[in-house]
This record gives sequence, C-alpha cells and structure tokens, in this order.
Amino acid sequence: MSEQRVGLLGATSLTGECAIKKLIAHDWRITAFSRRSIANITPHPQITWRQFATIGAVKDRDEENEIHAWLCAAPIWVLPEHFDLLSAYNARRIVVLSSTSRFTKAASSDPHERRIAQQLIEGEARLETWAAAHGVKWIILRPTLIYGYGRDKNIAEIARFIRRFGFFPLLGPARGLRQPVHVEDVAAACYAALEAANLPSRAYNLSGGETLTYRVMVERVFTAMNRPVRTFTVPLWLFRIATWGLKWLPGYRNWTTAMAERMNRDLNFDGSEAKQDLHFRPRPFKLTTSDLPSQS
Repeated sequence: MSEQRVGLLGATSLTGECAIKKLIAHDWRITAFSRRSIANITPHPQITWRQFATIGAVKDRDEENEIHAWLCAAPIWVLPEHFDLLSAYNARRIVVLSSTSRFTKAASSDPHERRIAQQLIEGEARLETWAAAHGVKWIILRPTLIYGYGRDKNIAEIARFIRRFGFFPLLGPARGLRQPVHVEDVAAACYAALEAANLPSRAYNLSGGETLTYRVMVERVFTAMNRPVRTFTVPLWLFRIATWGLKWLPGYRNWTTAMAERMNRDLNFDGSEAKQDLHFRPRPFKLTTSDLPSQS
C-alpha cells in the first residue's frame, strides 16, 4: 500500500496485540482504539492510542489526516457502533475478524451459542451493507479454533481444567475434527489482507495447519503440560449434571452440554483460498509452554 497507516479496533485483544507486533515490524503507523484502559500501556513511536471511554472518537480525530486502511480485531458485532468513526477518517478498506462459529453454533442446543452465531451473521451482513453504501472494500477473516499464549478461550480452557482436576472428560469417542489455529498465524493473515490492496471484497476461512480429532487435540494439551493423559468417557446425561455444577465455579460458567455434543462433530473448513490469496501458511498444532495459561 502507498500509505503505511492503519486504524486498529480492538487493539488490546489478543489478536490485536499480535497484529500490532506484525505492523510495527513492517513500519506501519497505527492509530489504536480500545475500550480497555490504556493508562499502563508502554508508549511506542509508531502507535497513537485512543480509548473510547475517555474521548469523543469522531470529534477528536486529527483533521489533517485520514486513515484509509482499517483492521477490526474486536468482536464483529460491535463494529457497527464505529461506522461513523470509519467514515470520519474516510476509510477505504477494512479487514475484519469473524469466526467459523457462525456456521458451527447456528444450530447449537445452547441458546447463548445460537445468539453468538446470529451476532456473527448479522455483523457480517451489516458490514457488507455499510461498505457497499460507502464505497469501502472489505475482507472478512473467519478463524477456526484460535489458541495461543494461554489467553484464548479454547485450548487454555482445556489446560485450566486439566490443571485443576487432573483429567478431562470426553463424550464418546470424541472423533470430531478440529483445526486449531495459532493467534500469531491469524495476525499474519490480517496483515496479509491489509497488504493485498487489490483483493475484491470477500470472506476467507482461516483453518489451522493440522486437522486432528478432538480427542487427539486434548491429548496434545496433556503432553504439552508434561502430564499423563487421563481422559474419561462419560455419557451425555452426566455431562449435563457436571456442567450444572461447574456453573458455580469461577471460570466455568460458560461450559455447556453443547460443548460436549460438538466433540463428535467435524468442525473443519477448507482454507485453500486463504492459502492462495493471502499466502496463509499456518503452523501445525504443536503446543509450547508459552501457549499454556500461567499458574497464577
């Protein structure tokens, strides 16, 4: 791109932080927006920080500058709240993170998961409608199962359960296929989509570099933690009782029987188009200690 400047929404999210490292390494100037406090963030000469809670985002922009390229690492359903901001900065292109959960959770037995899927679907549709009306090109990236640095809500949750209870429950054979994708690879795809200015507006699935069963995925977590593999096959009725009990424990309130039901469903997606257009080359699922949650 001719102008190495980007507006970043969701800058303090895990993917946002990884994207910032990638952008800085390639000499981009970043105007980073976040809902979270930025008081303790270390200043960087390439980053201008903005916090929505303390500024009038549209009024406080630099009138002498425009930001044509944008990346949204915040949940896609909050993006419409910032359409006026994007217009004020004369946005021309935007890369947005969604999720393959829009497909996998749409028919979930859990109403909360169905709402998430609907929010993703509606967020994508509203982006497309707004972008068409304002002449903005868009790229939607839909990662599969994001993990990394012990801060995700997927692999890190499995590791925390193992650390606390010493085992992990599985429903039946747990042969449903998974494609875990590291957050650094997702950030690399975001950067590639920003760089590829000539791509038409469209969506890409971001699949991890390895397809494996849910059971094998869990076993890899045990191995990364240097623990013996202790998995137990339990019936669905027992999962229902267990998840009801877990709701009373901090950190497990979002566990549902729908999570168990998906253990035997294939949630794999074709990521060949991202490989072709974005040169997406995700790593295989090989956990390191840095990908595990801290013990504090």
